[in-house]
Amino acid sequence: MLARYQKAFLASQLLYALICLVWLWSYSPGVALLCALVPWLLFAAVLGLEFALMQRLNRRRADAPVASPLQVLWAWCTEMRTALLIFCWRQPFRAHAEPDWLPAQPTGKRGVVLVHGFVCNRGVWLPWIPRLKAAGHACVAVSLEPVIGSIDAYAAAVEAAVQRVTAVTGMPPVLVCHSMGGLVARAWLRAYAGTGVDQRVHHVMTLGTPHAGTWLGQFSHAENGQQMRLESPWLQRLRADEPAERAGLFTCWYSNCDNIVFPATVAALPGARHRFLSGVPHLHMVLNEQVVQSCLEELAASTR
Repeated sequence: MLARYQKAFLASQLLYALICLVWLWSYSPGVALLCALVPWLLFAAVLGLEFALMQRLNRRRADAPVASPLQVLWAWCTEMRTALLIFCWRQPFRAHAEPDWLPAQPTGKRGVVLVHGFVCNRGVWLPWIPRLKAAGHACVAVSLEPVIGSIDAYAAAVEAAVQRVTAVTGMPPVLVCHSMGGLVARAWLRAYAGTGVDQRVHHVMTLGTPHAGTWLGQFSHAENGQQMRLESPWLQRLRADEPAERAGLFTCWYSNCDNIVFPATVAALPGARHRFLSGVPHLHMVLNEQVVQSCLEELAASTR
């Protein structure tokens, strides 16, 4: 569903650009090009505003190293490229280019469930799947639907993926979750608490997950966006429902250049293991080589 929406959005942007070029070119080619690029210039400006707000709040909290101006500039440029790659190519057109891999015979390696974040689909994980397959890890990348809805409603999709991976490996899988996906994993753990779920998952790795919410959540009118507001009632109930030892299942990656989940340490979960990233923006966490390699190494170690 999301892929269709994104394809329609891209088609509308191309139509708008074409109209600008045809209508205004005879008047002024420069004006025509500028008008055609207005949506993308606005996107760059909004992204820049996110980074400016992120930097301000991170300085105010000062509970994580504050990024340098050069780091912020690099992160802004990197996130622009990553957003165009994922939202304009991989998600709308390539989401199923790399299918889930469930080997016919066990490989002796632990399997993986990949859980994406808000307004995303499995296309964000395309670079991960061939590397997991090459290393012998069965993997399933879910697409959470509907895009706008309660985080609790996604628990069934995670449960189905966990069962599929466990069936072919005979071992509890590792969950790798980006952004909202980490909250989906926590909602799944709560929803299936009566099934011994803590023993049915080996570990959960979260990348830029708003475990305590995010400052930007206050601007969302979507149900799942509201659930990710700073210390939202939903997050408070989730935390109250979790046994204290559950945080030990988690490793949380967080960054001082996360332009979506900030202040930085809201992506940390008390009692979990934490991995700090310097200068890495939000969406790019799923492509960051340090993150990918570290997760692969932890996966390899988990079945030795």
